[in-house]
Amino acid sequence: MTSSTANGWEPELEELQQRRALMLRMGGEDRIARQHSQGKLTVRERIDRLAGSGSFREFMSLAGSGTYDEQGRLTDFSPRASVDGILKLDGRKVVVSAGDFTSRGGSGGGGHGGMGQELPSNRRALEWRLPYVRLLDAAGGSVRSFEEIGRTYLPDGNAGSAWDVKLLRAVPVVSAVLGSVAGLPAVNACLAHFNVMVRGTAQLFPGGPPVVKQALGYDITKEDLGGAHIHGTISGVVDNVVETEDEAFATIRRFLSYLPSSVWEMAPRCEPDDDPERREERLAAIIPRNRRRTYDAHRVINAVVDRGSFFEIAPEYGQARITGLARLNGYPTGIMANNALFGGSTDVAGGEKVMRLIQLCDTFHLPMVSLADEPGFNVGLEQEKKGIERAGARLVTVTNDSQMPWITVVMKQVYGVAGQCQQRPSGMYRRYAWPSAEWGSMHIAGGAAAAYRREIAEAPDPEAKLREVEARLQAIASPFRTAEATGQDIIDPRDTRPLLCEFIEEAQPILRSQLGPTAMPYRP
Repeated sequence: MTSSTANGWEPELEELQQRRALMLRMGGEDRIARQHSQGKLTVRERIDRLAGSGSFREFMSLAGSGTYDEQGRLTDFSPRASVDGILKLDGRKVVVSAGDFTSRGGSGGGGHGGMGQELPSNRRALEWRLPYVRLLDAAGGSVRSFEEIGRTYLPDGNAGSAWDVKLLRAVPVVSAVLGSVAGLPAVNACLAHFNVMVRGTAQLFPGGPPVVKQALGYDITKEDLGGAHIHGTISGVVDNVVETEDEAFATIRRFLSYLPSSVWEMAPRCEPDDDPERREERLAAIIPRNRRRTYDAHRVINAVVDRGSFFEIAPEYGQARITGLARLNGYPTGIMANNALFGGSTDVAGGEKVMRLIQLCDTFHLPMVSLADEPGFNVGLEQEKKGIERAGARLVTVTNDSQMPWITVVMKQVYGVAGQCQQRPSGMYRRYAWPSAEWGSMHIAGGAAAAYRREIAEAPDPEAKLREVEARLQAIASPFRTAEATGQDIIDPRDTRPLLCEFIEEAQPILRSQLGPTAMPYRP
């Protein structure tokens, strides 16, 4: 007789296996088939694709609603609409919470808590200091739950969301929008340091088409209301848009590879395969001497960072600014640049991108590299409608509140208050300039007409006088004149990568001294 037979726990072990089997059915064959027909993976397929190598360890797997016969034996089981656990990504543990749309449309329910319940996934990530990944495919709250509990309830969801807010100051948080996401899950998509959305099969909104119809009286499709074309390009609610779920999982893994597991750890360095002393000859002539001509800032970024390491964030939104993560001599760093191909002037959308990157780097102790070509804040009626002044004030605030090491390379120009935001007066800050750089409170062209308006107007030939004034000012606009007076370092553009790598190496002791939560709270 075996010990297990002697102990007599076979009925309970059989029930455990029965419950696990019922749990793995999710919402049933019909709902799984419908999920696949919509081009979407099931929740467990998603976790398998994200984790790989069978590393997933589930918790709260037996939570749900059971059905019992007269003898109290389990006859059926409906699992909760979320699958939670810990898995490994590139050797590091990550907490994941994934909505199961086949069960109740991914909405809340299936057990309403009680004393002594398991820690929810967001609190577990916070307490264990592990990155947190949400795989969102959920319709939010459902009125069906009113019948189940026999009453309505006050919307006191902040009791849970408070932990999501705390997470943003402690561990990397990523949200993936993989289906139709509404209600609180739609907000959770944005309570993250980075989010990604699948084009065509995913949508995002506080309330879907039926809610819009009831509230506003018009019909609209889910895709037109909250598809990737809305949130990846126009609203900026979603950072990166991808074509498949597998691409979303790869994007999550890549984003997290630049970040530490928590703010108490240093970001992981990769063994570099690119010479830190590499000098790029093309940088010597990449800025056109004719200042009306443009150039591609992506070429500059790729020339100075470790080859193949640039990961762009929000490439389709606020395109006047480029933001992302990269490596310099193997060290993760934030990097941003003005995009001359889209004018380069910081507008409200571009400013939002920059502020999010600054906050991300400050929170997780990554150095910042700025490749500056700032004409100034974008002007015009549309920017006034969007509140460019308040956005500018916020950018000034976030810049000055940051503390991570920061280096700016002025490639072509820095003007006005937007140019001011390329400089920080405290902490470990360094600035270099190329010989092609120019700067000031405003451009000479345009500024001269305002500052010398009376002198120009009273001249016999106003146009000739304007050209004369501009020529006088241009003669003193050389960056070398500034260097004489201020000590500003002017460098050969080909030396940019070696100098950046040197700065990032020097920044490591400062970053180690800053580990832990920062004074600046992260605002999504």
